Amino acid sequence: MGFLERELALEVVRVTELAALASAPWMGRGDKNSADDAATSAMRAMFDSVSIRGTVVIGEGEMDEAPMLYIGEKLGNQQGLEVDVAVDPLEGTALVAKGLNNALSVIAIANKGNLLHAPDMYMEKLAVGPNLAGKLSILDPVESTLRKAAEILQKKISDLTVMILDRDRHEQLIQTLRDVGVRIKFLSDGDVAGAIAPAFPEAGIDLYLGSGGAPEGVLAAAALKCLGGEFQGRLMPEDQLQFQRCIDMGILDPLKVLTMEDLVGNEDVIFAATGVTDGEFMGGVRYLSNQQAETHSIVMRAKTKTIRFIRTLHYLPNKAFLAINQTNQMDVK
Repeated sequence: MGFLERELALEVVRVTELAALASAPWMGRGDKNSADDAATSAMRAMFDSVSIRGTVVIGEGEMDEAPMLYIGEKLGNQQGLEVDVAVDPLEGTALVAKGLNNALSVIAIANKGNLLHAPDMYMEKLAVGPNLAGKLSILDPVESTLRKAAEILQKKISDLTVMILDRDRHEQLIQTLRDVGVRIKFLSDGDVAGAIAPAFPEAGIDLYLGSGGAPEGVLAAAALKCLGGEFQGRLMPEDQLQFQRCIDMGILDPLKVLTMEDLVGNEDVIFAATGVTDGEFMGGVRYLSNQQAETHSIVMRAKTKTIRFIRTLHYLPNKAFLAINQTNQMDVK
């Protein structure tokens, strides 16, 4: 088995930067599909310069659903290590359309065979930072989990902050959280950013709970492995067809608790993200004078636990190209 190279991390962050730059002109314009298309086109074009033999295991959908970055698509210049690639060119399309916080462009890369081929369905999730890693279980009642977390963190339960997606399906869970007395911070969208937040002290989030997309769970698990946190998940097939789809994708027990090893393997992982809009731990794209734009990115590697925050100034000779989704014609470096 080959080893992910340090230089690959910086190559990958250039891909998320371009995707973020491509989607940013659509912020607040109410057109989430165009924002997503712009990010996807840019990410795919930029991947051509990355020295990997990559296969998309989490992408924009199946080949008949997505014209690019589909599951099974080959990425990279086919001259490097054979790897699994998980992508979300624009995590939080609705956030960009509405001009809200926490939209990201995200990539995770691991050696071939390490990233879970997650089906496109809901997953129950528990995400925590380093101080709670290995000490809680998604199988425990929520009340028990919160009391245990408060004890470990040496906090009052009323001082805990839990992040959760604001969805009708969480009505009962939200009521339980209120009954226990914790603070709740709601997300309108942005499942990956929410699950990562507990690993950043400045975010002020102790746990992430609730259900969200399974593919986003794999991306969050990759980030948390680099950050020393933990992610636990459990798929939520809604019918027999979804149950069978899990089995067809290699998940023989669709209802089992998925650990970090199940989700991202036990080898090295690289995670990169660039903010499109401002978020809990990273700024979004900002347009400056002199035809420049500023991006804020994070790139991490599990093997070394290295976390790099990167602020980059990009020269945009013609921003209109980005706005009309012709990023492959740009020379953004």
